[in-house]
Amino acid sequence: MNLKIAPSILTADFSRLGEQVREAINAGADYIHIDVMDGYFVPPITIGPLIVAALRPIADETNTSLDVHLMIENPERSIPNFAEAGADIITVHVEACTNFDSTIQLIRSLGVRPGVTLKPKTPLSSISAILPEVDLALVMSVEPGYGGQSYIPGSTNRIARLRQILDERGLSHVELEVDGGIKAHNIAEVAAAGASVAVVGSAVYNNTSSVAGNMAALRKALG
Repeated sequence: MNLKIAPSILTADFSRLGEQVREAINAGADYIHIDVMDGYFVPPITIGPLIVAALRPIADETNTSLDVHLMIENPERSIPNFAEAGADIITVHVEACTNFDSTIQLIRSLGVRPGVTLKPKTPLSSISAILPEVDLALVMSVEPGYGGQSYIPGSTNRIARLRQILDERGLSHVELEVDGGIKAHNIAEVAAAGASVAVVGSAVYNNTSSVAGNMAALRKALG
């Protein structure tokens, strides 16, 4: 199956972050996924533009995209900083934006690919109007905030519904990304439902196998 894999650094070892990102890229990562949390929109506080800037030279070595997921309130205030730091994709939550259209336009005006996402309980109809304006639509298959959560079973139907909406509206070029609880045992299910990008965290970065070994297991599971 033709599915891009985007390892999330949320579960990486930050004491050797650059090394672990290089390992994932060398093992075939298509994107590097960067989860940004502010302690308000979601409880944890993670990282900011400085980490994006630090990873930019590593990504440039292999022309790998930095995929930034903003789980923050008032994202429009921080978007210019992440764009300047080197983000290739910036995805924002519909629940966090006061003026969603202008936020998406701001991202694109800065030369960055805009993405839209929503929490698992937010109806897909809330992003319907903006889909023609984005390059990526992200389905959260866990509640945003913490790494290592289990995949919400109903997410598969949600992925399939969004894939149908995109295809019926002539928006097949919009990437359908899925984030949360994706592992070797369910990555093929996610791909079959219509996803084009899978964000994978603990299934790539863990202490049971190497990053390269984990990436190989995911690719093998895809067939």
